[in-house]
Amino acid sequence: MTQISIALIVFLFPLAYSPGPGNMFFAANGARFGLMATLRANFGYHLATWLVTLAIGLGFVTALDRYPSAFLILKTAGSLYVLWLAWKLFRSGVLQDSEAARPASFWDGVTLLVLNPKAYVIIALMFTQFLPESNSVRMVAVLGITTVFTLNNFIAFLVWTMIGDQIASRFRSPDSARRLNTLFGSLLALVALWMFLT
Repeated sequence: MTQISIALIVFLFPLAYSPGPGNMFFAANGARFGLMATLRANFGYHLATWLVTLAIGLGFVTALDRYPSAFLILKTAGSLYVLWLAWKLFRSGVLQDSEAARPASFWDGVTLLVLNPKAYVIIALMFTQFLPESNSVRMVAVLGITTVFTLNNFIAFLVWTMIGDQIASRFRSPDSARRLNTLFGSLLALVALWMFLT
């Protein structure tokens, strides 16, 4: 399992640390609210990651193959959800009322993962590459791969959140904060478009 874990981390590194819906979401929230305020959403996202990855590893992919329309529904819903998050970020840059913007919740994190079809593709691809053929060790391998994948993503999201937090520390005035929120909102909107078109 150690060799599989090392190969898996090498395989996942560019996927986990490159900009994507999850990373941009947490970078934006880190910029707006700081690292500590994003932890609930991060835990929500990664609890959902672990459960979804386990389900796929145990055969959920077969169900998606039988019902391809489910993928299109998830893709559309995920794109709309990320677009809605981008709109919330735009609005937080305009409104000064403290009620106008709040840190992402545990359930926002769960929703972001569940409605991200790219995650399903990456997870399915990962299992096709790293799941052993032997039935006798398959269950242990599924649990191990699921856990390594989830922890690797969790660390990547913490890194992106800290990057967002550090960027925001240089933008504390209202005008600078508004520009920063507009930038991150634009990035999230582009991610939503990318999710929908690919």
